Amino acid sequence: MEKRKGLLVILDGLGDRPVRELGGKTPLEYAETPNMDSLARSGILGQQDPIKPGQPAGSDTAHLSIFGYDPYRVYRGRGFLEALGIGLDLNEDDLAFRVNFATLENGIVTDRRAGRISTAEAHELAKAVQEKVKLPVDFIFAGATGHRAVLVLRGLARGYRVGGNDPHEAGKPPHEFTWEDEESRKVAGILEEFVRKSHEVLDGHPINRERRKAGRPVANYLLVRGAGTHPDVPMKFTEQWGVKAAAIVAVSLVRGVARAIGFDVYTPEGATGEYDTDAMAKARKAVELLRDYDFVFLHFKPTDAAGHDGNPERKVEMIEKADRMIGYIVDHVNLEETVIAITGDHSTPCEVKNHSGDPVPLLMAGGGVRRDHTEGFGERECMRGGLGRIRGHDIVPIMMDLMNRSVKFGA
Repeated sequence: MEKRKGLLVILDGLGDRPVRELGGKTPLEYAETPNMDSLARSGILGQQDPIKPGQPAGSDTAHLSIFGYDPYRVYRGRGFLEALGIGLDLNEDDLAFRVNFATLENGIVTDRRAGRISTAEAHELAKAVQEKVKLPVDFIFAGATGHRAVLVLRGLARGYRVGGNDPHEAGKPPHEFTWEDEESRKVAGILEEFVRKSHEVLDGHPINRERRKAGRPVANYLLVRGAGTHPDVPMKFTEQWGVKAAAIVAVSLVRGVARAIGFDVYTPEGATGEYDTDAMAKARKAVELLRDYDFVFLHFKPTDAAGHDGNPERKVEMIEKADRMIGYIVDHVNLEETVIAITGDHSTPCEVKNHSGDPVPLLMAGGGVRRDHTEGFGERECMRGGLGRIRGHDIVPIMMDLMNRSVKFGA
């Protein structure tokens, strides 16, 4: 029995709700997606709940679940995964946080993403903070993707029960850091000192002076949240399934998840995780890696960004960009020897501007797939697809069975 290759494509935040401006269609239903529609006609559709029905999922917990792990058991916070994702080598005593560069004016957070500051600017600002801020503990502060950054406090993992300062919406003052025990109280005090000293460094930085002159939001404040320690992964994905696995990812959080479960991680030149990401560079890399790896995971972020921005037209544009990427891959692989699954890690409806508990469209095509009678890839077509409504952790086992890599249970 010939074993097949597997390709899992995650279009971040893919799922949505009907949009009035799009004639009552979702962005996926409205978009011109000839390549995914063709795969739908030759394959099988369904819906998947990344964690469970009605439960909004974070990108970290959703990906862990889709890769077959119980997020309620293995998840230890987002910050550690973000730090792994930017290439930091951490140990079990380290405590890591995710950080946003933000805009603070007169004590109010006016923009939680500092006008979506560029990665290059954020890295330069992070370097200034690392060099100029002094704390009573060793720390690492580094830029990640876009407005995101990572803070690592060495040796303070026991103080992980600390709440962040992010108000989670513009127009509000930052929260005070909270704590649940004495170790975490110590961490909260260090974070307060770090944020205060960083604000002093950032507010007068040349990058922010130029942004002020140009009338753009400044990145003069840090929102710190998502305390995380080493995830409790019982077995690497590669060990569990006996496969050689690679990930094509630009976003640090998802890179961290992939690293934590044993994937080799690649970020092609031009792949940014933002609207300008070079999707074709990812497509070419996927074709290349499928020659040497058994299982390839490709992550595409901009669909989620458009949902968070509440911009259905931009989401349509990004879905169409992803469709061209998928078309290139399909044209350059043998579908009889490959199983392709396309879905999202969660829904990010434009009306919500955040993750929701709506089920996510799911498509499987390629060798071994029993086709259903659906005609295109969209939320309502997926509702009548042959896969039905499944949980995120069912996706990989179904793929592995189609790839002829599953092991029989019982005699």
